[in-house]
Amino acid sequence: MRNLIKIAVRNLFRYNRRTLLTSSLIAFGVVLVIVFGGLAISFKTQMVGVITNTALGDLQIHKKGYVESIDNLPLNLSLSESEYAAVEQVLREMPEVEAYSPRIKFGAMISNYAQTSNIRLSAIRPEMEQKTVTDLVKRIKNDSAESGAFLRPGEIVVPENLMKGLGLNIGDEIVLIATNKDGSVNGIPVRISGVIESVLGPMGKDGYIHITDAMALLRMDKAEIIEIAVKLKRFEELGNVYQTLKRSFDSAESVAEVHTWEELSPFSSVARIVDLLIIVVKFILISIVLVSILNIMTMSVFERVAEIGTIAAIGTPPGRILSMFLLEGFSMGLLSTAGGVLVGLGIIWLMNFTRINFRFGPMDVSLAPSIPASEVIVTMVIVMLVSLFASFHPAYKAARMEPVDALGHV
Repeated sequence: MRNLIKIAVRNLFRYNRRTLLTSSLIAFGVVLVIVFGGLAISFKTQMVGVITNTALGDLQIHKKGYVESIDNLPLNLSLSESEYAAVEQVLREMPEVEAYSPRIKFGAMISNYAQTSNIRLSAIRPEMEQKTVTDLVKRIKNDSAESGAFLRPGEIVVPENLMKGLGLNIGDEIVLIATNKDGSVNGIPVRISGVIESVLGPMGKDGYIHITDAMALLRMDKAEIIEIAVKLKRFEELGNVYQTLKRSFDSAESVAEVHTWEELSPFSSVARIVDLLIIVVKFILISIVLVSILNIMTMSVFERVAEIGTIAAIGTPPGRILSMFLLEGFSMGLLSTAGGVLVGLGIIWLMNFTRINFRFGPMDVSLAPSIPASEVIVTMVIVMLVSLFASFHPAYKAARMEPVDALGHV
């Protein structure tokens, strides 16, 4: 085998220019996959981080049927105190869960005594909310930036577009008017403690109040939780945790259901498009490798027909000839891949010094491209397998040549 490898490598460099051009083309494809993959994966990670860490959480738990009616913000599909306690017990027993935050979601009217507009409100416990959606405070502009102090009872955080539309300022007193699940209308005065930028842009009308104010406004004796946002210790465990919670809530006695951020956010389609683009780029790499290796190996066999006839005539078995050409194509793929991986990782390393900055929703995002080792390994395996596949037909053709016909080839 060692001699076959030496022969394969020697044969590659018999035609230096052709080998160099073909290797460069394959290496370029590998560099393209690694650099684009690093950028795409980094963009996707940052995008998902903005969505989960500033608003949604990694998972959300609701009463069964709530998500189907989520646009109407129904108050009748809430978790009672005992139902919430049962869900809370499940979450506390899961070591993968880092934090969770109960919320009351409802629609209301906001008035500055001169103008009125509608608003969607999330009633929260600030200390639990901040542990669950850790970047929420980065969206809020107020005078209290310290942990847990961005919202107190009697205060409201108003979305930026409503602040401008109603001519409000931080510190102003406004009135919230809402209808509870029994149809009773109530109103309470609150003071504006901050303004929040919307993840959804100008269309967002999501504000925050303290959960005790929501209970007073909706005339609840006990908190009736609409949703529970959940943060995991490791985001990579999302799939396993989702399946575990789903099994826990599948029993007939359970009234809760679990959804991942992907099921709740329209931005999940963007994440899927990024994954699709990575697959397309890998397909381009496969095409480059396939055509390049097939071309150079076919030419190699055609130019060495007499040589093949000679080694066959002296007793070299067809299997050994087949192995020799397969190793030649494999060596071409291996050398090209090694060069491409080194150049690609070098480019990603350099790009970390000149980061790409852009704004996603309310957050300033800085891309620091990186690519998982698994993606690099998958890329290398793809090139190796395609190199062998592309080399097989020319190698098989060489192995099947009759010595007499090959020696007589001009």
